[in-house]
Amino acid sequence: MSPSARREPDLQAFRRLAVELRQTILRMIAKAGSGHPGGSLSMVELLIGLYWYKLRHDPKRPDWPDRDLFFLSKGHGCPALYAVLAAHGYFPQEELMTLRRYPTRLQGHPERWSVPGVEIAAGSLGQGLSMANGVALADRMDGRTRRIFCLMGDGEIQEGQVWEAAMTAHHHHLDAVCAIIDANQLQQNGPVQLIQDIEPLADKWRAFGWHAIEIDGHDIAQVVKAYDEAETVKGKPQVVVARTVKGKGVSFMELNPAWHGVAPKPEELERALAELEALKR
Repeated sequence: MSPSARREPDLQAFRRLAVELRQTILRMIAKAGSGHPGGSLSMVELLIGLYWYKLRHDPKRPDWPDRDLFFLSKGHGCPALYAVLAAHGYFPQEELMTLRRYPTRLQGHPERWSVPGVEIAAGSLGQGLSMANGVALADRMDGRTRRIFCLMGDGEIQEGQVWEAAMTAHHHHLDAVCAIIDANQLQQNGPVQLIQDIEPLADKWRAFGWHAIEIDGHDIAQVVKAYDEAETVKGKPQVVVARTVKGKGVSFMELNPAWHGVAPKPEELERALAELEALKR
């Protein structure tokens, strides 16, 4: 969203946009021959709620000093972020089809200095929230008022650094920080619950002093409502625990760990695009 006044969210348009973005993501990854479709598809509505509604940003001025910040800590989900940034005009849409193809700037994990709109380099999991805390503390020292959103995966938050950052944000009352958990139930090697159970997730964050909001991360109405609620909280950081489905929108990808880091073949892409197209009707 541009720095102009926020408008009421067009939920019907957002739902159609979610389908179109998922189609773009799959085309990108198929063209590249590699990438992470599952975790990119699960976070689409969470990005729509930010970039088309809540986030103060200006594609014509990517370095606008008073912009809100979005940190993608689960960097392997960058095809979704790239698709969103291109849709807003941060760089040409045609460039999306260069994903992971040398010498593209659209790498398999995002790199800040070369891609307009990307705020942090990411790849090694568990680091984004610490970065968000650092920026929030610096902003406080500088007298700057803006929001910092950090999106993490549910497998990612098994990293100990995440919980150190959670304690730090609470200790310093960093109410500019809003974490978003893409709780899509799977990580690279299988179900999160079986590999290292993180539940009860919302209660854990509350125990660390955070204001926790639990939602269906594919219900765009719940997403925008959660972002609105988070913005009203003073004196403590907020976390949106978004219950999502890895591979959302494609029947043979949903909740299938095999699609963590595999590109669809041409016939699989055709089938996936057709399934998504049917959702527009």
